[in-house]
Amino acid sequence: MKKLYCALALSLCVGAAVAGPFDKTECIAGAKPGGGFDLTCRLAQSGLFDAHLIKDPMRITYMPGGIGAVAYNAIVGQRSAEPNTIVAYSGGSLLNIAQGKFGKYTESDVRWLSIVGADYGVVAVRKDSPYKSLKDLATALKADPSKIVFGAGGTVGSQDWMKAALTAKIAGVSHKTMRFVAFEGGGEAMSALQGGHVQVYSGDASELSSQMKAGANVRLLAVFADKRLPGDLAEVPTAKEQGYDVEWPIVRGFYMGPKVSDADFNAWTEAFNKMMRTPEFAKLREERGMYPFSMTGPMLDTYIKRYVQQYRKLAEEFGLVGAK
Repeated sequence: MKKLYCALALSLCVGAAVAGPFDKTECIAGAKPGGGFDLTCRLAQSGLFDAHLIKDPMRITYMPGGIGAVAYNAIVGQRSAEPNTIVAYSGGSLLNIAQGKFGKYTESDVRWLSIVGADYGVVAVRKDSPYKSLKDLATALKADPSKIVFGAGGTVGSQDWMKAALTAKIAGVSHKTMRFVAFEGGGEAMSALQGGHVQVYSGDASELSSQMKAGANVRLLAVFADKRLPGDLAEVPTAKEQGYDVEWPIVRGFYMGPKVSDADFNAWTEAFNKMMRTPEFAKLREERGMYPFSMTGPMLDTYIKRYVQQYRKLAEEFGLVGAK
């Protein structure tokens, strides 16, 4: 009887280890190593392991292409039921889905697992700029948009371009008359701002916070968040405070394949909820330049679909190719 019990217990343990959603876990980063998707995967890798929610360190696989489009298509089309695979996404992924850049798949084709943190759009000028507030900039844009050049590390239709276009919109200026220069990255755009080659920089709060700590000669006019950000940028007013209804959250999180079982998906949801409640995770998130933002479950699904629909409307309004 004792031998039978031991054999049964061993078989149950082995079966659970093989069948469980946390066996040989994998995070797919839809870009090359070193970028935002990699950072997001590493956040989950460290957070889940440190909280003892997974037994072995998570493997990170790189699948570059289309700001997550290649990974999205692979998961939906080929790996839709994998219970131990999560995929990193960003606000840029959602924007590209809205513009039809993920092919035939939409925001309804995966299971949205979590948001683990966020960044927010900002508008910045040089410290010696005559524009002291978002209203000052809007007034100047309305008077003569040809005198103000926006610079950012993104092309037309990118997140940084959208922030600039929204700034022009609140001033009553068409995006078609907005002057915009696309740079290879945020660093080049910041150099152009400080050199006087562009007058306005549209970027991310975490990036500007780091630049200011390093002594950058810039002034933030507004953050595109629902409320003021904690930490170093606490004194920067939101666009809403200044009378302009503009928000641009840049969320980071994970999704899973559409055929993952409810039991496995719910197990991952609970693991993320536990991880995100720990002070250790809050520290990891801050170290990676993210602001607090945690969401899972039906609320997350509603949030994602609402924002993709908003992005889709903006894409149509701005005449971006591929918008549906």
